[in-house]
Amino acid sequence: MKATLRDGKVLEFRGPMTLADVLAEMGAQGTLGAVAAKVDGKTAELTRTIGGDCLVEPITFADAEGRDIYRHTASHILAQAVKRLYPEARLTIGPPIESGFYYDFDVDAPFTTEDLAGIEAEMRRIVEADYPIERSALPRGEAVRLAESMGEPYKVELINDLPESEEISFYSQGGFTDLCAGPHMPSTGGVAAFKLMSVAGAYWRGSERNKMLQRIYGTAFPSQAELDDYLAMVEEAKKRDHRKLGRELDLYDVLEDGPGFPFFYPKGMILKNILEGFWRDEHSKRGYQEIRTPIIMKKGLWERSGHWENYRENMYVTSIEDEDFVIKPMSCPGGILAYQRRPHSYRDLPQRMGELGAIHRNELSGTLHGLTRVRFFTQDDAHIFLTPDQIGSEIDAIYDLIEEFYGVFGFKYKVELSTRPEKSIGTDEMWEWSTEALRTALERRGVDYKVNEGDGAFYGPKIDFHLSDSIGRTWQCGTIQLDMNLPERFDLTYVGPDGERHRTVMIHRVVFGSLERFIAILTEHYAGAFPLWLSPVQAKVLTIAGRHDDYARGVCDRLRAMGLRAEADLRNEKVGLKIREAQLQKVPYMAVVGDREAESGEVSVRSRKGGDLGAMDVGRLAEALIAEVAGKS
Repeated sequence: MKATLRDGKVLEFRGPMTLADVLAEMGAQGTLGAVAAKVDGKTAELTRTIGGDCLVEPITFADAEGRDIYRHTASHILAQAVKRLYPEARLTIGPPIESGFYYDFDVDAPFTTEDLAGIEAEMRRIVEADYPIERSALPRGEAVRLAESMGEPYKVELINDLPESEEISFYSQGGFTDLCAGPHMPSTGGVAAFKLMSVAGAYWRGSERNKMLQRIYGTAFPSQAELDDYLAMVEEAKKRDHRKLGRELDLYDVLEDGPGFPFFYPKGMILKNILEGFWRDEHSKRGYQEIRTPIIMKKGLWERSGHWENYRENMYVTSIEDEDFVIKPMSCPGGILAYQRRPHSYRDLPQRMGELGAIHRNELSGTLHGLTRVRFFTQDDAHIFLTPDQIGSEIDAIYDLIEEFYGVFGFKYKVELSTRPEKSIGTDEMWEWSTEALRTALERRGVDYKVNEGDGAFYGPKIDFHLSDSIGRTWQCGTIQLDMNLPERFDLTYVGPDGERHRTVMIHRVVFGSLERFIAILTEHYAGAFPLWLSPVQAKVLTIAGRHDDYARGVCDRLRAMGLRAEADLRNEKVGLKIREAQLQKVPYMAVVGDREAESGEVSVRSRKGGDLGAMDVGRLAEALIAEVAGKS
């Protein structure tokens, strides 16, 4: 038997071996942190025996799939610990998620944060016991009977919902058995470091009509050092929480009277308007024309576009004169109607239409989170209509634009190519052609990207940009989507050089994504200390005594007249308190005025970063701030 490795090296074996044994023979490149392996491209557990020639590739925690396998195993250890301590608990589901895992339980009394310590201790005992994790499969009837005998009604429901053709598998470890498709690690002892993070309520299957369950969140890493680093990041993230900072800095909030519908206060509107202005300026330079399309349009438009069939659960519907209308969850149908308003020649293309569109989506209450998951937001949509031979150059131009935008804010990013999802429209040929066009564009630029199978839009594949913020978290923001399907559905055409009508190609793209979400990311990225060009208040004039009020007002007026956002603090408080409060409000510059400054016509300048900068003429201070704003540093 021959096992070919990723680097082309071939290992020969006398007979059938488990993947764990094969990886051990591979040496360091196979055994370091392997949680599973790919055999001829298909994921397999390390306990699987192979008996013929094949390509073997180790899967480690460094791989997204490896992290999922590792953390899914941890979720089963959590479930086993809960069943040991709370035998009456009924199991539901326990998947891995981006930063860890969770498991939902139906229990009579809610879990408390104090309960987590005991559950975690029981998990450690299960890990130390190093139970083998064994897979078994049963016919549907036997699987149902097993779940019923275990007293697990939710598992019975899940089994009954599985397709008839799907094999029903269970995983057992140390006397505990759970319904699961896998894969898993070979034994419980492989989970080196873990931590239970929190407990929350969650509806069964995400529906408010179903019972409220108890969800325990946790995370797991291959080493204690990695776990400690993650926990330190979590603590730092709590300090930077945009919901907390939004209230403290009086920028924005989401109130109980409008769950999922953000309020922006005066300072928050300054920040939002600056970002919108920056967006408009940069797009105008690149030949985009701004449009505005209606928020509400007839249901038939959304049926034609495919949104009604593929996105109905996220759409708000209203009735006008007994006819159904949809509150738009996306701007693309409106952009298409704007393109259709007149005929086009190939000489008109590409036509770039941008819109800061008001978007409404029906998100479940349990998924709402500050500004990062809302029901109303502003999306910086652009729809580009072009000829097939313009695709490569246009994707390059969009990529350059996105790269420049993120550079201004100090973001690094990673790129994914997202392919056809299960719910989609269009032919296989269209999808293959458009996916290959995006792949070609990325490879021509030499972009290091990974493929995210099945995560494309329902109408086309996409390039997704994942930002890394200042504490290492990632956020999906920008996207470039190549669409051959909506042009077909709406019969979008242009007249070519041959005088004949040809099918238009459509690109959907965003840079910020949701402007509200981008503001949340920026707030946490900067910990509320926005750079000068974004700061709602750029300079604060602080008086030492009441007799300096008139001079302070004059300084403030001069700064405002030169285009700077300045405020005066004229309260009858000690200047030290005023400075501390300005620092807590993350104001970039403070100008202190007293008798000496009023006589000399200067101000004593303090910087948020640099501390005391000494006395400075008001005009010189304004010029320095204007230069800093212009540089967007």
